[in-house]
Amino acid sequence: MKLIATLFLTILAPFFATLDLKPADSESKIGFVIKNFGINVEGELKGITGKIKWDETNPAAASFNVNVDVRTINTGIDMRDTHLKKEEYFNVDKYPVINFTSTAVSSSTVSGNLTIKGISKPISFPYTVSKPLKGAGFIFEGSFSINRKDFDIGSSSFSLSDAVTVNLKVKANP
Repeated sequence: MKLIATLFLTILAPFFATLDLKPADSESKIGFVIKNFGINVEGELKGITGKIKWDETNPAAASFNVNVDVRTINTGIDMRDTHLKKEEYFNVDKYPVINFTSTAVSSSTVSGNLTIKGISKPISFPYTVSKPLKGAGFIFEGSFSINRKDFDIGSSSFSLSDAVTVNLKVKANP
């Protein structure tokens, strides 16, 4: 009986193991929304890299360590994007990446440290995971809000909201 159980586990273990995944930048979207003069301004960031460890049967064994390239910021207005890259906002010359490193993962929530401009703050947000209709890998989606001033992004402003909503759709492949 032990021999059958060992053989069974040996054959099936690869199907239940933690997978090492990499974010697919071209298939992912990191978007943000902030109010400016009461109007939603949308933008996105590209250049997502990092490592994701994922176990479908045990999300608590998962981990996320991902970066996004702040130099890719795109709001659709070049002059605004250039301004956002300067020292007062993202200071991309000194801090070219935003990092998220998980500290805990459940089947529906991920917690971790978000680092922007060298400032790390704990965040927690709900997420979903699905398999793509075609191909391998997984799609992770989630949304969270931060206060931009907690990360020294811009100064106090009458016209610019402090709250920024970040929407994630990250395709990760083996």
